[in-house]
Amino acid sequence: MDLFDSAQKSGNSPLAERLRPEKIEDYVGQKHLIGKGRPIRIMIEKNDISSMILWGPPGTGKTTLALLISHLVNLDFRQLSAVSSGVKDVRAVLDEAAHRMKYSGKKTILFIDEIHRFNKAQQDSLLHSVEKGNIILIGATTENPSFEVISPLLSRSRVYVLEELSKNDLLQMIDNALTKDEILKEYKIEIPDRDFLISLSGGDGRRLLNGLELAVKLTDGDDEGKIVLTNEILKETYQTNYVKYDKNAEEHYNIISAFIKSMRGSDPDAALYWMAKMLKGGEDPKFICRRMVILASEDIGNADTNALTMAVNCFNAIDVIGMPEGRIIMGQTAAYLASAPKSNAAYMGISAAMQDVDNFPDTHVPLHLRNAPTKLMKELNYGKEYNYAHSFDNHFIDENYLPEEMKGKIYYKPGELGDEKKIKDRLETLWKNSKNKNYDKED
Repeated sequence: MDLFDSAQKSGNSPLAERLRPEKIEDYVGQKHLIGKGRPIRIMIEKNDISSMILWGPPGTGKTTLALLISHLVNLDFRQLSAVSSGVKDVRAVLDEAAHRMKYSGKKTILFIDEIHRFNKAQQDSLLHSVEKGNIILIGATTENPSFEVISPLLSRSRVYVLEELSKNDLLQMIDNALTKDEILKEYKIEIPDRDFLISLSGGDGRRLLNGLELAVKLTDGDDEGKIVLTNEILKETYQTNYVKYDKNAEEHYNIISAFIKSMRGSDPDAALYWMAKMLKGGEDPKFICRRMVILASEDIGNADTNALTMAVNCFNAIDVIGMPEGRIIMGQTAAYLASAPKSNAAYMGISAAMQDVDNFPDTHVPLHLRNAPTKLMKELNYGKEYNYAHSFDNHFIDENYLPEEMKGKIYYKPGELGDEKKIKDRLETLWKNSKNKNYDKED
C-alpha cells in the first residue's frame, strides 16, 4: 500500500505541516517562552496577546508558535510572507481587520513571515493598525530586529528570541514523526544513526522532518515492509555534506574567533577557509558581514580608509545579490581586509576617551567652544575668543578643544602603516610645539 497516495486530507501536506501542534504541551522546544510561568504561555492563558517579534534561526518553530497562539486564543488569523506579499496584500488585510474590529470588536492576529524583508514604507504601514489595536502583529525574522525592524514598530512589540532546537528537541520531533503522524506511523521505519540525521538537519526542525519524509518516500522496504534509513540514504536524500558547525554553541564561537583573528593577523587564506566553513555550516551571511564591518574599523581603521567602505558595501550587497553568489563578494572583502595594513589606534582612542568620561563625568565645554545663539549667552562670553580654523594658514590654529581637566590628552595615536602614517605626520606637524598638546611627548 502506498500510503503517500492515500486520500487522507493530512497526506496532502508536508510532514512538518501535519505535525504542527494544537496543544501547547505538544509544542517542541522554546521552554523559556512557553513553559509554565513563561511569558508567551502566560499571555495565552490570560487570553491577552501583545504584538511580538519572534527572532530565531530557521526551523525553530516561529510559524508554528504563531499558529498555535492564534488557535488557542481563538482569534482570526491572517498570514503574509514578506517575500511574496506586496502593499496591496497588506492593505487588504489591514482593511479587513479594521472592519472586523468595528463591527465585532474582535482583533486579528497578523503573522508576517520574514518581516525583515519588508522595507521601511511597508513596515510603516503597519503602525496605525497596531496602535489602534485592530491587529496583533506577530513578525518572524531570522535577522536581528534591531537592524531590520523599524524602531517605532519595535517599540510597540515585544521581541522574543527563539533558541536553536536542542538535540533532545530534535529527537522528540523524530519520535513524533514516527509514532504520531497518520502516514509515517504505518511504516516500520528504523534509523540506526539518529545523530547523523540530526546533523544533516543543521538544527532546522522543518528541514529535519521534510528530509525524513523524503527519505522514506525514496526508500524501498524489505520483504517484511521494514524501511531502514542508513547514513548513505540520508546523505543522498539531503544532498549535503556534514559540516561540524553548531551555530549557537562552542563551535560557532570558535570558528568566528578564528576568522576574525586570521584577518587581524593578515592571513587571507585562513580567513577564506574559516568563512567557507561557516557558510557550509549554514551560518547567516549577514552575521559574517557584520563582523567584517566591525573588524574594518577596529583592526584596520585609518591605516586603510577604504576598508570600512568595502565592508559596509559587502554587507549591503548581500541584500541585493543574495546567496550563493554573495559568497564571491564576501570572499573578496575578507581577502582585502586580511591583506590590508592594520591599526587599532581609533579603537584604542575611543576606548580611552570613554574611560575618561567615566572617570570625569562633570567636565564642561570651555566657554570659547560654546554656541551663543542669544544675547544673554553672548554677554556670558559664550563663544568669545573662538578662533575659526579656516581663517588661518593650513586651516589650523593652536586651540584647546578639550575640557580643562582633559587638556593635553592624546587619545588617538596613529601608527606607521598605510594611510595612517600620513595622518600621523600631519598631526605631528600641526601640533608640534603646541601649548595645548605635543605629539613629540608620550601622553
